[in-house]
Amino acid sequence: MRVKIACVGGGPASLYFSILMKLQDPSHDITVHERNPAGSTYGWGVTYWAGLLDKLREGDPASALAVSENSVSWSDGVAHVGTRTTVAPGDEGFGIGRRRMLDLLAERARSLGVRVEYESEITADRLPEADLVVAGDGVNSALRERHADHFGSEIGHGRNRYIWLGTTKVFDSFTFSFVETEHGWIWAYAYRFGDDRSTLVIECSPQTWTGLGLDSAGESEGLALLEELFAGLLGGHGLIGRAQADGAARWLTFRTLTNRTWHRGNLVLLGDAAHTTHYSIGAGTTLALEDAISLARALHEHADLETALTRYGRERRAELLPVQSAARHSAQWYENLPRYIGLPPAQMFALLGQRHSPLLPYVPPQLYYRIDRAAGRLETLRRFKRWLGPRVARGVQARARR
Repeated sequence: MRVKIACVGGGPASLYFSILMKLQDPSHDITVHERNPAGSTYGWGVTYWAGLLDKLREGDPASALAVSENSVSWSDGVAHVGTRTTVAPGDEGFGIGRRRMLDLLAERARSLGVRVEYESEITADRLPEADLVVAGDGVNSALRERHADHFGSEIGHGRNRYIWLGTTKVFDSFTFSFVETEHGWIWAYAYRFGDDRSTLVIECSPQTWTGLGLDSAGESEGLALLEELFAGLLGGHGLIGRAQADGAARWLTFRTLTNRTWHRGNLVLLGDAAHTTHYSIGAGTTLALEDAISLARALHEHADLETALTRYGRERRAELLPVQSAARHSAQWYENLPRYIGLPPAQMFALLGQRHSPLLPYVPPQLYYRIDRAAGRLETLRRFKRWLGPRVARGVQARARR
């Protein structure tokens, strides 16, 4: 049955959803509305893992091939803590420029007959006439905010400050760098997303941010200070504060968004308009694309729109629960960095890899490290750790409610 669909927001999720719907039925009338000009996007590179490529191949092999051919990969993780360095093998990860990914998906969508309209702003009080309106307009979604009470929107703010930057330094591994200053620790997550560019996300506590004067520094002054602090990491390369001539890098606190329900009538939330997860687990783009896959599948399996949208929201909220928990604990690990930063490098890096654990905050770090090492060898202890973790977390939550 021919359906008219309007996607508001031209991010990866909206574009991939439009691709999947056109592949289901070429007669669908689909328009993607993006308020910014073509080629204009925030951020630098995005990360993903091999599992996403498998899902993209299943949905649309052409999109998967284009994304894969334009990505770079790494397997090792490197942590610099002051003058100490630790290297550890890990799962293969991938990086691709956000702008490049958007261009590839938009090109594929247009080739299937999707209209991708740039500088096309849709306001919440004048929605397009369509059978289905997809709100893929990000964490600041105007379409969601108009009915925030219905969606049950809640936003939590992280404590630390962070800034999203680029650099011409090309990193061969996913790299962490922790630098101690007289005002506390400041650290960077760095990964390449092309042959000549990398992303650098820099984070610190609010006390370090103000102590270093980053709260009052202009962009050029702030970048100069960060280049000095991370000189050893950058190796003579500079930091780039803006991806577009009309944009500027800003220090932010991360906003974790949840919604009680994901649709209202024929309006449905997608990607960051529906949920966010802390950047330290590198899953934002993957989760948004999985939303698109889930929504397209629900619409294919259920002819009734209300049934399809209800099923989509219920399934995705359930699937996101463990991811959101992992992201919350990951963010808290960094917010409590002094608890771990003084450990021997190998132990610190091991617990960095375990930062998603609900048990870690409640066990002395060195004891947790010994348990984890033993659990890696003994299945009995591994089962014990899995059994104990959720129970400790529930016990803490119960005590918090008293």
